Amino acid sequence: MPVKVTYPVDANSSFFFMDEERALSQDIRPLKVLILNLMPNKPVTEQQLLRLLGNTPLQVEVSFLTTATYQSKNTPRSYLKTFYQTFDQVKRDRYDALIITGSPVEHMVFEEVMYWAELEKILDWANEHVFSSYFICWAAQAALYHYYGIQKIPLAQKLSGVYRHHVAPLSHTLVRGFDDHFWAPHSRHTSVDEAAVKREEDLLVLAESEEAGIYLVTSKSGRRVFVTGHGEYDSSTLDSEYQRDKQAGLSPGEPENYYEDGSITVRWRAHANLLFANWLNYHVYQTTPYDLTQLSRQDWQS
Repeated sequence: MPVKVTYPVDANSSFFFMDEERALSQDIRPLKVLILNLMPNKPVTEQQLLRLLGNTPLQVEVSFLTTATYQSKNTPRSYLKTFYQTFDQVKRDRYDALIITGSPVEHMVFEEVMYWAELEKILDWANEHVFSSYFICWAAQAALYHYYGIQKIPLAQKLSGVYRHHVAPLSHTLVRGFDDHFWAPHSRHTSVDEAAVKREEDLLVLAESEEAGIYLVTSKSGRRVFVTGHGEYDSSTLDSEYQRDKQAGLSPGEPENYYEDGSITVRWRAHANLLFANWLNYHVYQTTPYDLTQLSRQDWQS
């Protein structure tokens, strides 16, 4: 929550404050959050994201989006029809926030993904209809490619496990309250071109790992947030993926830094919740216009 102060505070201080004039003028309404769920097991991903969204004091109104150009084989059509909308149904609306999940299509060239053209329309639409977007794993790679032309890079073997990351030596609201080092899960066959990310003037790398590479990137405006891992994962998600791949005869490597004496060790949950809370508070709630019809391309570029 904002802190009211009665003495001068440096703008670079490590805590957030709100002056009295701004506090008195604030209007409050639920944040409109749209989730494009590209994962096969949609109910599980819904629960993971809703758990993070629900762990803040902010009111959120969540809607779920699915692709019209691809029908998930793992989710009944009746379920999608009941709980999901398509782009044509939401494209005239405006949202405070958009979350796009990962997708098991990493081996494919972006343009070969069945719903790629539809995804590009959604990404372009977000420029004027969404205040801040949060991209997870493959979606982060896809958005970096769409917006900045940054390619993904195939890995020699799947990156699977929980890895130690360090926060970049700069003050940023997304990592406010973070420890110098934190843990986060990864599960992917590809990475981003890290040199290209660091060359892009509009992008800031906020956290990375010696083993897993870049983890957290944001545009300078804070309107686009890219996360290459899966802070939303449940404790058993990596284990379920590992057992599934073994049963499929893929000879996967055991997830790193995940099992201790045969048991699963969860070491990422606190920072996953903090990252989501920081994003919703500083990059959505504190900055989005009360009247979402005010969103425009000029506003996006400001």
